[in-house]
Amino acid sequence: MTDADRQADGRWMRRALALARRAEGRTSPNPLVGAVVVKNGRAVGEGWHKGPGRPHAEIEALTAAGRRAKGATLYVTLEPCTHTDKRTPPCAPAVIRSAPARVVVGMRDPNPKVAGRGVAALKAAGIAVGVGVEEARCRGLNAPYVRAMETGLPWVTLKVAQTLDGKVATARGESKWITGEAARRHGHGLRARNDVILVGVGTVLADDPALTCRLVRGRDPVRVVVDPRLETPPNARVLTEGRPTPTILATLAATPAAKPTAARRLEAAGARLLKVRGRAGRMDLGWLLMALVAEGRHRVLCEGGPRLAAELVGRGLVNRVAFYTAPRILGGDDARGAIGGTAPARLAGALRLGPLAVRRLGDDVLIEADVLPPEGRNISRKRGAGKGDRK
Repeated sequence: MTDADRQADGRWMRRALALARRAEGRTSPNPLVGAVVVKNGRAVGEGWHKGPGRPHAEIEALTAAGRRAKGATLYVTLEPCTHTDKRTPPCAPAVIRSAPARVVVGMRDPNPKVAGRGVAALKAAGIAVGVGVEEARCRGLNAPYVRAMETGLPWVTLKVAQTLDGKVATARGESKWITGEAARRHGHGLRARNDVILVGVGTVLADDPALTCRLVRGRDPVRVVVDPRLETPPNARVLTEGRPTPTILATLAATPAAKPTAARRLEAAGARLLKVRGRAGRMDLGWLLMALVAEGRHRVLCEGGPRLAAELVGRGLVNRVAFYTAPRILGGDDARGAIGGTAPARLAGALRLGPLAVRRLGDDVLIEADVLPPEGRNISRKRGAGKGDRK
């Protein structure tokens, strides 16, 4: 393969990636996938997966190409599937019937029901297959899906609105509004790209948030409140606004004997109670997150508060941070910091972040970065925990 051929492969795969991103926030529990059919140096068919139960990207692109797909090159960001226990037909047989001369795959599908079978089927049919073009970008695009398939855990983004000195509320708990309208609107867009908004009951009691995407057009995510003792009021906005989007109250499996009445009232208000295992009155957040993945929810946005953030950070359950920082300095030892709990004794225990992405939002600044795993730590794998069409 010449340098010109490799450059062309990269260019068309980047086009497929751009197509896949058009459905961001709408495909879970399925991955984002884009596809392009190219013949004689021109795109003759394009497509992307638009949501569960909808045709996969390969089918969209091949349908658009029609007879021109024969002898062409198909670029697809994720390996075509082969299994049938899902709502849509498998893609690999359809690709074979369209008779492209070559298929270029961005990355193999980590779903154990695919895991190389799609590539093998194409090769067995006599189609030339290339794998790994723009693989890092393809994996980055579907980081939540990859994490769910490989570990059984969702991709957790920790969102914080803070002052320049890292405070999220005054000593009395006042926090509305630290950031300006542009930052809040962007934050609602971030909500729309996630499957779940996760908060602690302290945030519900202090701020009574609705946790919807009312400032932007988009799907409201499922709201999950970590509420071990069922303290959420039945008239809380998280229960009364944003319907039909459900609200899940994650409570301890060993609910105190005095709480059955509270449970009935909350269920009557529309809450779904999810009993989570715990120990010594503390909830197992890892178990909760795995339960969300088992329901097909791969993207979780944590919005507070400091105690919940500390629990997630301390257990290594945060994958990305999004800190909206306002040009204010609050000061004071008694003002509330973004991350609660006890600090590590040494700097070596600090959370390690990858390269920062920084952008202005009105007067505020958004800082985003992926969390790097602690040095020397291996993440145990529990493959195949996520649900989706592509399973």
